[in-house]
Amino acid sequence: QAQFVESGGGLVQPGGSLRLSCVASGFFLDYYATGWFRQVPGKEREAISCISASDRSTLYADSVKGRFTISRPDAGNTVYLEMNRLEVEDTAVYYCAADLERRRCATGPTTWSYWGQGTQVTVSS
Repeated sequence: QAQFVESGGGLVQPGGSLRLSCVASGFFLDYYATGWFRQVPGKEREAISCISASDRSTLYADSVKGRFTISRPDAGNTVYLEMNRLEVEDTAVYYCAADLERRRCATGPTTWSYWGQGTQVTVSS
């Protein structure tokens, strides 16, 4: 079954950092743009970042721009999310997914799939 496996979450103090990993299982990232999302119980899922398979171009939500960095090594099937200057408002379950319609990140409706179980990030003092 094709899906992502997320890891790296945990408890961190405000101002701290975490690095999340997202490993693709059963498919190759070379064919899809990959996005990071987060969700808080009772709220809608928020798209926070995307990295293109075609040229490694990236997109960020305003809420994380300048603090989070998405990356993907040239080799391998893993996408990372480096999170710095974490805030209490960043507390959420973080997921990644593949854009089945595009290799290059873009705004607008698309089909996200291969969701994993997510990894919990808690920012608290």
